[in-house]
Amino acid sequence: MKATFHGGVHPAHSSKRPTQSLAIRDFVSDTVQIVMNMNIGAPSAPCVQKGDHVKLGQVIGEPVGFLGIPVHASVSGEVVSVEPLPYLSEAPAMCVTIRNDFKDEWVELHPLGNVETVDPALIIPAIKNAGICGMGGASFPTHVKLSIKPEQKCDYILANGAECETHLTADHRLMLENSTRIVDGLRAVMRAVGCPQGVIGIEDNKPDAIEAMEKACQGREGVRVQVLKTKYPQGGEKQLIEAITGRQVPTGGLPIGCGCIVVNVGTCAAIADALIDGKPLVERITTVTGAVRNPANLRLRIGTNVDDIIGECGGYSVEPGKIFFGGAMTGLCLPHANLPIAKSTNGIVVMTREQAKTDEEDPCIRCGKCGEVCPIGLKPLKIKLAADADNIEAAKKLHVMDCTLCGSCSFICPARRHLTAAFKVAKQKIAAQAKKGGSGK
Repeated sequence: MKATFHGGVHPAHSSKRPTQSLAIRDFVSDTVQIVMNMNIGAPSAPCVQKGDHVKLGQVIGEPVGFLGIPVHASVSGEVVSVEPLPYLSEAPAMCVTIRNDFKDEWVELHPLGNVETVDPALIIPAIKNAGICGMGGASFPTHVKLSIKPEQKCDYILANGAECETHLTADHRLMLENSTRIVDGLRAVMRAVGCPQGVIGIEDNKPDAIEAMEKACQGREGVRVQVLKTKYPQGGEKQLIEAITGRQVPTGGLPIGCGCIVVNVGTCAAIADALIDGKPLVERITTVTGAVRNPANLRLRIGTNVDDIIGECGGYSVEPGKIFFGGAMTGLCLPHANLPIAKSTNGIVVMTREQAKTDEEDPCIRCGKCGEVCPIGLKPLKIKLAADADNIEAAKKLHVMDCTLCGSCSFICPARRHLTAAFKVAKQKIAAQAKKGGSGK
């Protein structure tokens, strides 16, 4: 049986074709710029100075606050600067720049061994020490997600292999080429929280990945593959939970509120690397596609510059109109290409000038399609009216904070209304007012 959820849309699968059959290959640049705010929470605090020699995997940023995680050197070499640089946040991001000596001299590692025999009490601390956060784009610290309260019960660990976003094939290739490590990481998480069931959700447009993961699950306790109907946003946490378990995440709540924890397949593989080999998170697989001469799935060191990555892919095929991290539905547009990748950078997509054009809004025709496709069951039309009027209180009452900004409503709208963009601004205003202690009016 193929599982699915209410609502959703069907972006063209053709955007994945340039890279879905391309094996992962390595690219290592001569310099990395590692930002300290790669995860949700306070930025890490640099603990190295200009002129220091660092080893691969050495801690260069100490965790700060409850959501903090350490940051590690992704190459060995000399620290050439420790300074704030413009990034994708409002304020400049503290950044450690390292000149690669290409020796790949590792810091001393402390592997814990087989995921089936390691003491479960050691797993979550090891995940934190490895600096692992969500690699599907959310960047939430994984050790915090797994640190559930004693009274909470986890019935399902869901490994997200849907990769429903346009253009991206990094997770697809990972499932084909390193399926055993994904299952190892999933089993480690299950043992860490005492969960009996691990389910790997994969859309039915990836039959080869389904076959590979089913084979890797054979003989592993409590682990199975669930085939999902291909539909966006099937990879959203709430949608994945609904499709596989039939459960609903409570409004304003977390997945553990309905007995579930969701982790990306890339995060699972990183967890296995941390436990089996003792390696921190210093590299990731990223799809590079669109208007580049040689699209690719690259294994990149964290902090690799986008300009260098585009160069590795043969440069631009035409003059670029827009570059963004992630897929076309939820991707984050870059101001320029002289920026480094982070732990959550699963894709770099280059659009042509024609593709990058923003459509002008037409008047709403009240067709109701936006409401039909909303996977949360919201009323996008009414929220947009409230947001355009800057009536934040009305937007709150219409549950704009439950919006996942998936973009389905904007995708389906025949009037090309900028729905998702308006909701994002409204959510930011509400969050800012909450931070200041305001009422939200």
